[in-house]
Amino acid sequence: MAAGGRAAGPLPDLGRYVVARPIYSEPAFQEENEKKVQLQPTLRERVQGACSCSRKKAFQITKSLLPVLEWLPKYRIKEWLISDIISGVSTGLVATLQGLAFALLVAVPLGYGLYSAFFPLLTYFILGTSRHLSAGPFPVVALMVGSVVLTMAPDEKFRIVSSNATGLNKTLIDTAARDAQRVVVASTLTFLVGIIQLVFGALQIGFIVRYLADPLVGGFTTAAAFQVFVSQLKIVLNVSTKNYNGILSIIYTLIEIFQKIGTTNIADLIAGLLTIFVCMVVKEINDRYKHKIPVPIPIEVIVTIIATGISYGADLEKRYNAGIVKTIPRGFLPPVPPAVSMFSEMIAAAFSIAVVAYAIAVSVAKVYATKHDYAIDGNQEFIAFGVSNVFAGAFSCFVATTALSRTAVQESTGGKTQVASMISAGIVLISIVALGKLLEPLQKSVLAAVVIANLKGMFMQVFDVPRLWRQNKADAMIWIFTCVAAIILGLDLGLLAGLVFGLLTVVVRVQFPSWGNLGNIPGTDLYKNVKEYKSVVEPEGVKILRFSSPIFYANIDGLKSSLKSTVGFDAVRVYNKRLKALRMIQKLIKKGKLKATKNGIISDSGVTNEAFEPDEDLDDPEDLKIPTKEVEIQVDWNSELPVKVSVPRVPIHSLIFDFGGVSFLDVVAVRTMRMIIKEFERIDVSVYIASHQDNIIRKLEQCGFFDDNIRKDMFFLTVHDAVLYIQHEMTYRDIQDPIFEKISLMQESKEPIDFTETSRLEDELDVQEEAIRRLAS
Repeated sequence: MAAGGRAAGPLPDLGRYVVARPIYSEPAFQEENEKKVQLQPTLRERVQGACSCSRKKAFQITKSLLPVLEWLPKYRIKEWLISDIISGVSTGLVATLQGLAFALLVAVPLGYGLYSAFFPLLTYFILGTSRHLSAGPFPVVALMVGSVVLTMAPDEKFRIVSSNATGLNKTLIDTAARDAQRVVVASTLTFLVGIIQLVFGALQIGFIVRYLADPLVGGFTTAAAFQVFVSQLKIVLNVSTKNYNGILSIIYTLIEIFQKIGTTNIADLIAGLLTIFVCMVVKEINDRYKHKIPVPIPIEVIVTIIATGISYGADLEKRYNAGIVKTIPRGFLPPVPPAVSMFSEMIAAAFSIAVVAYAIAVSVAKVYATKHDYAIDGNQEFIAFGVSNVFAGAFSCFVATTALSRTAVQESTGGKTQVASMISAGIVLISIVALGKLLEPLQKSVLAAVVIANLKGMFMQVFDVPRLWRQNKADAMIWIFTCVAAIILGLDLGLLAGLVFGLLTVVVRVQFPSWGNLGNIPGTDLYKNVKEYKSVVEPEGVKILRFSSPIFYANIDGLKSSLKSTVGFDAVRVYNKRLKALRMIQKLIKKGKLKATKNGIISDSGVTNEAFEPDEDLDDPEDLKIPTKEVEIQVDWNSELPVKVSVPRVPIHSLIFDFGGVSFLDVVAVRTMRMIIKEFERIDVSVYIASHQDNIIRKLEQCGFFDDNIRKDMFFLTVHDAVLYIQHEMTYRDIQDPIFEKISLMQESKEPIDFTETSRLEDELDVQEEAIRRLAS
């Protein structure tokens, strides 16, 4: 005995396997392996299960709706509290500055940006499932909100005419009324976005974010970054322009900026350029040495403090006419109801904002959930952000999602749970009630520069395009199309256009799927494309077609064309040619120019065979002396025929469909497959289906696919099962029997024999014509 009690001897060769089993057709396998009976609950049982309540079930539902009850009782104070405090302070400083900066994108007074950085944190702490997400404003979403605000409350609506001392009238803008109206629009839009997200969460349709593919999101956010850059460029230059919205608005804005570039404020320009340069350099240092720096350098906060001190000390507003923040309100405003009358005007934009805000937040949350090994509930995230936006909208905030930079700060500085978010909310609260006054001398160009510096990550996504082009050209096209559409059409229409284009690429890829003519690798049960492997051999007389796509009405023509390319002939044309040849043979026999025997057709000796004369009118029967004895003939269609009809050769006796890549069939596909089988059976080619999924059989049964001629024993578990079955059948088939058609000349018959009506069969086999007839009737 070997050590450990194992028997001595050669080890088995684990690099090979040998399987001996019967050839399994579908009925044979079902007979040997009984299916489990799956009892579906009735509607009454489902309702009873949904409506039943117990203490345990109620507690589980409560914890699912309020995730804070799940993690807060397990909070490790000694291990996590210090880290959450440090993370919360750092994130709070960044959130304060970003709240002010992103308010510029929404075109509302800056103080409302602080509210938007505070209120969503309170509700997400209770309802959110991510431990590291920092809820609040994000530049892309803020810009989308801002476009709605500028559309519904443009400057033109608030122009007033005033007279000066010289008696000349001057047009001014009532900024107080304009800003108040814009706040109402932004908060109402936020409220409506929250309602939409709540509805999505209640309906359990968190899967909607799956349709926002990574290339689509990448192209959209890059275009949004460009939009944000242009909107902040005029603030850095301190150049006043009109508020353009809609199609080509970004182009009009750029044109006007360059037309008025001569009015640039040098003090604001210098401050903005320095801020961008310093922020980007320090951010690069943070990224490059993040493993050596315990806490990322909060460069935005440092630059803001320094810029505020320089602006206050040098009095840049009076000396250089620099644009400064001027006023930040202290304290909070009381909650106000939304302007419900505006809902109809903003419902379309609210829908797109709701989806985009959710997609951004969940994408960021999943990154950190994967990193720290916990799960995110997509539907609960919809509810969390829905409640957050409804709550924030009541307090004059704009739409909340998350920012990757802010969340990255919270996680990288050691944040463990949403307790860090509550600490950061406390820092924002201090800024609102006490520190806001200190930021009033800050130049707006510095805030705009901070926004631009934070766009670096989104602009760097452009370098993904060459990689996508190499990997998948369709994904690269989605990225490029979405980006261009969002720049030209605007963010809302651009997102819709990108989504439609992405779905169209899926439809096109499904409509023109991959297919292949398979052959066997000798000595194995493996089947590969004959065009891709040198050693592949096609079984004699057998063609195998693999169709790698669901089969439905849109790609039926693709299935037919791939079938024709695989077998090398058209089954309907072959049948029609054979039928034509048989009718000609029948007529020539009646004329006495051919002799029919039981073993075949021969010409009369010494008589010229006129069978090769031009085709005659087959519908004009002649009164000929027809033998009264019944004659039965056989025709070998692969040999030379004594009539002038070119009948295509059929070099196969069997056709196998490999359905391993077919996930579903629709009604049109089932009807087409039935017609294909009949077409090939008429020319003596047997059809088999292999590697099918169980749901394919169920669908065929539901559609009445099976009958006396089409049985389940034509279905095989694998392609190799089907090939072995065919070879077994061919071994015992009488090889002397040719492929034939029979003609019976009945006694005293003077009419041409009535063969199968071609026109009727062709109509039956043409699925499209059948569908048209049904519609017409």
